[in-house]
Amino acid sequence: MKKSSLLLIACGLYLQTNAQSTLYQTSTLKQFDDAYELFHKEHLTAAKFSFDHLRNRVLSENREAASEYFHAVSALQIENPDGPSRLIEFTETNPDHPKANEALWVLGNFHFEKRDYRAAIASFQKVNEIALRDEDGEQVPFKLGYAFFQLNDYRNAQTYFDRVKRSRTNMVPDAYYYSGYIAMEQGNFDKAIADFKEADKSRTYSDKVPYMLSAMYYRQGYYNELIQYAEPIINSRNNLDRKEEIYLLMAESYFERRDFPNAARYYDAFVAAKRRPLSRDQKYKAGVAQFETKNYQQATNYFKEVALENDKLGQVSSYYLGHSYLKLNNPQFAVNSFSAAYKSNHDSRITEEALYNYAKVSLERGVFQDAIMALDSYLESYPSGTHVQEVGEMLSDALVNTNNYLKAIEHIERLPRKSDRIKAAYQKVSFYQGITYFNDSKFRQAISYFDKSQTYPLDRDIVNQSNFWKGEAYSGLEDLPAAIRAYEAVINSNARGREPILVSTHYGLGYAYFNNENYSRAEEQFKQFTEKVNPNVERENYEDAMMRLGDTQYVQKKFGQAEATFNRAINEGNRNSDYAYFRNGVVLNFQNRNSDAIRSLSQVTENFPNSRYLEDAIFQKAQINMEETRYSEAVDGFTRLINSRPNSPFVPFALEGRAVANYSLKRYDQTINDYKRILDNFPHSSNANAALVGLQETLSLQGRSGEFSSYLANYRNANPGNESLQGVEFESAKNLFFNQAYKESIKAFQDYLRNYPQSGQQQEANYFIGDAYYRMGDKNKALEYFYNLQKGQESSQTMRATIKIGEIEYEAENYKKAIPYLRTSSKNARNKIEEFEANRRLMQSYYQLEKYDSAIHFSDKVIELGNVTADAESQAMLLKAKAYKKQKKDSQAEEVLTNLVKASPSEQGAEALYLLAKSHHDSGRFNKSNETIFDLSGPYGAYDYWYGRSFLLLAENYIQLGETFQAKATLESIVERSNNEKVKEEAKKKLESI
Repeated sequence: MKKSSLLLIACGLYLQTNAQSTLYQTSTLKQFDDAYELFHKEHLTAAKFSFDHLRNRVLSENREAASEYFHAVSALQIENPDGPSRLIEFTETNPDHPKANEALWVLGNFHFEKRDYRAAIASFQKVNEIALRDEDGEQVPFKLGYAFFQLNDYRNAQTYFDRVKRSRTNMVPDAYYYSGYIAMEQGNFDKAIADFKEADKSRTYSDKVPYMLSAMYYRQGYYNELIQYAEPIINSRNNLDRKEEIYLLMAESYFERRDFPNAARYYDAFVAAKRRPLSRDQKYKAGVAQFETKNYQQATNYFKEVALENDKLGQVSSYYLGHSYLKLNNPQFAVNSFSAAYKSNHDSRITEEALYNYAKVSLERGVFQDAIMALDSYLESYPSGTHVQEVGEMLSDALVNTNNYLKAIEHIERLPRKSDRIKAAYQKVSFYQGITYFNDSKFRQAISYFDKSQTYPLDRDIVNQSNFWKGEAYSGLEDLPAAIRAYEAVINSNARGREPILVSTHYGLGYAYFNNENYSRAEEQFKQFTEKVNPNVERENYEDAMMRLGDTQYVQKKFGQAEATFNRAINEGNRNSDYAYFRNGVVLNFQNRNSDAIRSLSQVTENFPNSRYLEDAIFQKAQINMEETRYSEAVDGFTRLINSRPNSPFVPFALEGRAVANYSLKRYDQTINDYKRILDNFPHSSNANAALVGLQETLSLQGRSGEFSSYLANYRNANPGNESLQGVEFESAKNLFFNQAYKESIKAFQDYLRNYPQSGQQQEANYFIGDAYYRMGDKNKALEYFYNLQKGQESSQTMRATIKIGEIEYEAENYKKAIPYLRTSSKNARNKIEEFEANRRLMQSYYQLEKYDSAIHFSDKVIELGNVTADAESQAMLLKAKAYKKQKKDSQAEEVLTNLVKASPSEQGAEALYLLAKSHHDSGRFNKSNETIFDLSGPYGAYDYWYGRSFLLLAENYIQLGETFQAKATLESIVERSNNEKVKEEAKKKLESI
């Protein structure tokens, strides 16, 4: 009970006393009045003490009871432990006293305020409500109802609240409110609604009831009533309790009515309030509402959270998510979403539709292997499915366009029945697999798949192409008769004159005939090629064919035609003009037009200092000067060749020519020296005998015949004649080497060197020994021989040893040691293969030594040489990009990587794709990284490691972008499909971390 109520009661008691009583002057009366005054002023501790003191004094019966009452109330209010018991004692001692009823009211209120509802009920139930003042009496039934309510005794609570509702007190709205709450808890929603409606009329509950009432409407499924009630008041009442929850109930109601625009609006309003998150079920509904109103981006925000769990709701959310991303033109995300949906089997209808959509989108994106797997799975799982006919057609398209041709071929070969569409696909993919093997230089496998492609010869163009590439493969195997048969099959087909495959066949067949020394037929094919081909499209092959056409005419002694062909090439700016000038010089020389020949050869010697034909031209020019008796010019030419190309096979013949020219000029000492050099350094040269004769003649002319005998003896030792065992032994040792009996060949060469210590083939024998050790894997022993040769007297074996030293030191990762030898090898290379190998090792060596500028320089040299081997350019481009990356030149690196990815569907291209995407990732361009992977990864599915690494990076990009669902779907796909265990394990770890 409030203190003000107690004081009012006390005042009433006090007025009953006779203030004018003569007894007032007595001491006990004065003490009573003082104690009451303290009570009245709420000095309750002092009042209690004073009333306690009066207990032993003589008072009137009325004052004695009043003193006991005030004493008990004071004790109660100051929370003395004996306060409640004193009031109880008062009521029990004075049951008929007017204050006994008030004492029960005071005690009930005390327990009520202390939330001791059981004690409060015990007191209130004893109160005579009528005997109390109106205000106090009206509170009793409500407080009893509330106390029972707090004790969850809803039956008794409801009884009292109903009493209050029938009254006209200000507690009626409270009674309706709590009565409504009880009805709600008991599931009597109609009664709850009726009560809450009454409570809502009170300002006290106008902010609280709307949520309760809205919840009741929703529970009852009264969606229209909820909307009609709640919508007008949402904006009209400013301080609604749990307003955001009313938004949610409105959203749910509109959703049930399939009014998706309003549902979406209220779901968004609830989320915007940021009081609590939506449940998964509510997020799903919000996603559907946004999807149906074409707010696809907002729909994905809801669906991707629901889709993270693998249950029925997650499955259907993944399916919706896939269609949402399609609407947003984001097929990459759509594929992952459909993938997650079809892998979940909670709803078979959704599983089928998701699988179909996954296959369809994969096919549209060009991810053909994934499409094939999905389409095949659909046909196997749903033989009578809704989309069977369409899936069959899609499968044939996917088989044709896949980059995993072996899987496609295996799939088609398993089919019991093959439609013409499938047969056509088989023809194509078999051909494509043949091309793949050809590009990897696996020529026999390539031929077998070109043969497979002709199993169903439905497409004439593919038949012709397969025959052409069979010809190319047989040429690679040096099986020229088989190559010619394959090429001729194209020639004999009904191909039109300028069809690209026919034009290319002329070129290939021309070379096959040329290498088979059938020059007349080779001439015919090269002529057809040069007449039909577009020089601007196939410039390199056109220019090369012009050279070979001239060669075939030259070999057949059609000198006039050969001259015209070479001059035509020169006038057209052919990149092989150095060869054309050289060969033209030879042709003119055969026609005894030596002045013209000299002019043509001079073009090479003066304008092409790096030409491979420089030494040929120098030698030929010097020979013509000899024929024209211009001996000084001849000496100059031969000297230039000897000094600039000391390892050239022309050197012994240049020495002979210079000796003859000097002899003619009567420079006998120089003549003698050159003949001696031939005999000393080239005793087995074909002109050694001529050198011996010339030396004898010149020494005799000079009166120095005594010097000849020692050279004659050496020559005899080096060239004992055809019946000598020396030649037999050397050839026998060589045969052991070429038959790969390396250990036996080493012993044979060593025996040879012991038996013939003065042999002119000593250096060649030592080279063979070193090479045999190399081929046996004993590279240290090989180096010992090669270093000795390299340091010894210059010969043709010196350069060969230099090349081997560079190769071995490179393989042993002794890059600093290797580089000088590799540079020499590159400079003196006699053909493209030698130049390529030297430059390739140089770029790798400089890269390993962190000399990136030099690495880039030699990468460019390799690229300039073209695809000497199938992957020559791609290897060089990849290393060049890595070198730029090491130099922090990211833009240059990305440019090279982009060009490589677009140009080469090779393993290097697959690695380049990963590095390019990784570069974007490292610089925070996650979307760009993803676009790179999706747009460019199609051709690289066969390279499991780099393809897998790219998609691991894709998942990491998704994580950085907050797309957890997409990351999860991507990683699950890697775990399911990757054939690389390392990639698969990394994907599993990332999944666990998510």
